[in-house]
This record gives sequence, structure tokens and C-alpha cells, in this order.
Amino acid sequence: MKSFFILLISQAIFAIAAAQLKTSAVCPMINVDILAGRVNDIEPLSTQGQVKKSLPCFTSEEPENNTSSCGGGIFYKDKDIYFYTGRDYIEIREKFNGKLSLPLMGASRNSLFKTLGHPKIKDVRWDAFRTQYGTLILYYNKANKINKIQFSNKSTETLTLCN
Repeated sequence: MKSFFILLISQAIFAIAAAQLKTSAVCPMINVDILAGRVNDIEPLSTQGQVKKSLPCFTSEEPENNTSSCGGGIFYKDKDIYFYTGRDYIEIREKFNGKLSLPLMGASRNSLFKTLGHPKIKDVRWDAFRTQYGTLILYYNKANKINKIQFSNKSTETLTLCN
């Protein structure tokens, strides 16, 4: 009987010790400056450590190595923004819930000339614009509205995107 109580007390102590409070990573508001090519203080050339330090609330990560499908990255699936650190570009998708300096998401393809000028490369589903920092790529849905934004410090000739 005595050993039963000792066993019961020791289990209670272990349960209390294992029930430590853990804090959740709090993310600041995500601000995307399209014309400067930055997300808060993060640029496409930023390292994984810099991205995690600036926005600690990532949902997943992929190491930068030869076996990574897209060269590695830090991903915020709940916020619909993705940092492809191995390929040096940032991708913002349709359900992004931060702030864009230019209201591009959902904008019509025909309304971009005043802000961005003529695209350097034009395709049926996307346009690539030369910027002061590198390249801005806008993707369009069937209604010719923007549904994905990618930007990089690289030129269109050296940029490698993930499919």
C-alpha cells in the first residue's frame, strides 16, 4: 500500500513538472512595400534566421539544401505569404491578410500601367515588371484580376521560381 502511494505521488509530481506554460510566438502586422521590395524589414535576399527573427509566427519551414523541393523557405500558410529563401523571392497569395502598400491583390490587369508602367515580359497568365530592386511578377485569374504576387532582387534572366 505504501508503494502505491509513493507511485501515485511521483506520477503527480511528474505531471506537474511536464505541464509548463509555453508562450506562443506573436507576429507583428505584416506590411508589404511593393515598390521597395520588402516585407516589414525583410528583403528577398534575407536568410531564414532573419525571416524567423522578424516574423516568429511561421507555420512551417524547409531547410536550404539540395533535397529541398524549392530551395528552402519559411512559410506562413495562415497569412498566405511565403519566403523562398533558397531562391531569394517572396510570394503573396490571394488570401493574404496583411497590408499591401499598393492595393494590387484583386486589381484589374488593365489598371496597372499608371503605377507600374509596361511589363518587361508579358504572358497570358502573368506579367513581370522591372523594378528598382529587381523583379515584380503579377499573376492573374480568369477574370484578369491579380491573385498572386512574387518579387525578388534578381532580374528576370536569373530568377528561378518554384512551381
